[in-house]
Amino acid sequence: MTRLKLSDIEDQKTVKLTVEIPVRLHRKLAEYARVINGGTVEGAPDPAVLVAPMLERFIASDRDFARLRRRAAAKPDQ
Repeated sequence: MTRLKLSDIEDQKTVKLTVEIPVRLHRKLAEYARVINGGTVEGAPDPAVLVAPMLERFIASDRDFARLRRRAAAKPDQ
């Protein structure tokens, strides 16, 4: 069985952020939500709820970002 990268969605304190995405991406998010929900639309998470966890996973898996972030943190303030 294929393991989805996003399977658990946590409730966390939020900050409102307004973004515009292409319709085709919204359709893909809706499909992802349906798949997470076992293939049914009823009870599937709102596609907008998926954006934050997906961005978190993307950032957490970006090795170059992590490396550069550590390098920047190690530099003394100038």
